[in-house]
Amino acid sequence: MPATLTRVDSMAKPVVRWGLGHLLPRTVMAAAARRGDLQGRLILASRGGDPFPLFDELRAKGPLYRGRFSFMTTSLPIVREVLTSGDFRTGFDPTSARGAVNRAYLWSVGGDRLGPLEPPSLLVTEPPDHTRYRKLVTRVFSVRAVERLRERAEHVAAELLDRMDGADEVDLVERYCALLPVTIIAEILGVPLGERERVLAFGAAAAPSLDLGLSWRQFRQVETALSGFEQWLTEHIEQLRREPGDNLLSQLVAAREDGVGLDDRELKATAGLVLAAGFETTVNLLGNGAALLHDNPEQLERLQADPALWPNAVDEILRFDPPVLLTGRSAVRDTEVAGTPVPAGSLVTTLLAAANRDPEVFADAESFDVARPNAKDHVSFSAGRHFCLGAALARMEGEVGLRTLFERYPKLQRLPGARRRGTRVLRGYETLPVRPN
Repeated sequence: MPATLTRVDSMAKPVVRWGLGHLLPRTVMAAAARRGDLQGRLILASRGGDPFPLFDELRAKGPLYRGRFSFMTTSLPIVREVLTSGDFRTGFDPTSARGAVNRAYLWSVGGDRLGPLEPPSLLVTEPPDHTRYRKLVTRVFSVRAVERLRERAEHVAAELLDRMDGADEVDLVERYCALLPVTIIAEILGVPLGERERVLAFGAAAAPSLDLGLSWRQFRQVETALSGFEQWLTEHIEQLRREPGDNLLSQLVAAREDGVGLDDRELKATAGLVLAAGFETTVNLLGNGAALLHDNPEQLERLQADPALWPNAVDEILRFDPPVLLTGRSAVRDTEVAGTPVPAGSLVTTLLAAANRDPEVFADAESFDVARPNAKDHVSFSAGRHFCLGAALARMEGEVGLRTLFERYPKLQRLPGARRRGTRVLRGYETLPVRPN
C-alpha cells in the first residue's frame, strides 16, 4: 500500500504543481490583461518580446503598482529597499500558507525534488541556511579569485574565435556566447570536457523553470531536464568523492563551516545552481552586449579608441539590456513600501530591467552610453543578501568575451534571423547569426 501511495503521489504532484504554479496563474493573468491590468499584460508580453514600453506605463503609475498577482515597482531606490529589507524574503514562506490552494501547492513541491525555486536552492533560502551555503562558495568567486581566471578566459575566447575564422555565417550564441562561460564554469566545477555539451543542454532546457505560466508540454520538458540534471549531478559528485580534484565542487564536497558540511541534497542544490547560474546569465550578457555594440557603432568606436572603458561598458550593457528582467520577494510581516501598506504574505515584484532605466537615477536613461559615469549603479545582479555571488565572474567574462570578439572582428556583421529566447525572466538571444569577417 505505501508503494502504491508513493506512485500516486509521484503522478499527481507534477499535475498539481503545473496546475497551481502555471495554469491557474496564466489564466488569472490573461483575464487580468484583458481588463487592462499592467502586470497581466507584462507577463503575457515579456516572453521573448520587448517589455520596456510596458515598464514606462508602469512607471507612470507611480513608485508601487498593485497588480493582479503582486505589487510591482520600477523605482531603483525602492527595488534596493525591498531587496535589502528584513521585511521581505525570497521564495514562499511555508508558515504563511493558508487555504486549500496554498497547502496543495506546498504538498506538490515537497519531497526530494530539486529545482532553482525550491529549498535548499540559494535562490529561495534565508539565513541561517543561506549564510552557511554562501560562505562555502563565496571565496571561489571573490574578485581576486576571478582575476586569476582572466588569463584562462582570454585563452578560451581566442580558441573559440579561431574556429570561426573564415566562416561566412555562424550563430554567435551557439559558437561563442554559450561556449565561453560554460567552459570556464565547467573547469571551476571539475566537469569533464566530454560532459560540457550535456550541461549546456540541461541549462537550456531548464532555463524556463524560473517562468510563470508554462504550458503542460514546456513544464514537462523543464521537469525532465531538471531530473536529468540532478541525476547527472549525483553521479558527478560521487565521482569527485572517489577522485577529488583541484576544483570548487571537490572543495564543496569536503568543505566544513564550523564543523558542518553540506548534506547530499544541499550539495546538489548549491552545485547545480552555481553551475547553471555560472553560464546561463553570462550567455545572455555576451549575446546582448554583442548585439548592442554592433547596433551602436559609435559606442564601439569609443571602446576601440579607449579600451580602458571596457569594464564600464559591461556594466552599461548590464544596465541597458540585463540578462534577468525581474525577481520577487514576499513580505514576512505587515510593512510599508513607498508609503503603501504591504500586508504579510504579499508579493512584490522588483522589475530590475525597469529600475536600471530609472530616470531619477540615470540621466538620459534610454540611451546606451559606454562611458556613463554611474553605469555600475544598476541592479542586474540583485542586491542585499541575495546579490549574485557570480557577479565578478560575469563581469570578467563579459569584458574578456566582448573585447576579444571585437578586437578580432571589428567589422562583425549581424545577419537576419536573430531570435530572442522565449523566456519571461531571463532575457537574451537564442540565436544571433553573424558574419565574423
